[in-house]
Amino acid sequence: MPIRLYRAPYSTNVDRVALALAHKGLADQVESVVISYDDRSEVERVSGQGLVPVIDDEGTVVYDSPRILRYLDERYPDPPIFPSDPARRAEMDVFIDWFNEVWKSAPNAIELELEGEKPDQARVDAEGERMQSSLAVFERLLTGRDHLLGAELSAADFIAIPFLKYAAVRDPDDSELFHRILDRHQQLGGEHPRLAAWIERVNALPRA
Repeated sequence: MPIRLYRAPYSTNVDRVALALAHKGLADQVESVVISYDDRSEVERVSGQGLVPVIDDEGTVVYDSPRILRYLDERYPDPPIFPSDPARRAEMDVFIDWFNEVWKSAPNAIELELEGEKPDQARVDAEGERMQSSLAVFERLLTGRDHLLGAELSAADFIAIPFLKYAAVRDPDDSELFHRILDRHQQLGGEHPRLAAWIERVNALPRA
């Protein structure tokens, strides 16, 4: 049976899973179910909630992109995307939690402001500065290594690239507000050579 992947166009969280599936050699086993943001009934029927991505792997339904990555690594362990060493696994879990709970808070806050009736431009500017300054964190993480948490491609790269890629490129047909925020408030400069190379390299990887 195929691995059914419920997805939506331009979804950053779906992109995480699509990259991992391809990396594990599962792309030809994937059956995509594309939903509309205006009609989430199908994904709600399958998973009991309305967000993508969701996978249905022979009756095992998993939603939330980090949970899906962990599931895929347990179900299809070769090649691994999480380290087996407990200390390094803890570092990976800390990075994923930081990225989702701390780093993403800035673009989420900007989106919330811009969708309001009277956006607080000072808050937008402050959160935008946080996003821009955080590029230096990723630049330092890439010192002396090809990927965010080591020499090998891992879940950390799949978690971050769908968001950080907007520092370098955005599909002109992609007009989603959140993605325009990622584009506007992440500007690569001469001080980000390792990050720029990592974005180009990882973003070019195949997707399921």
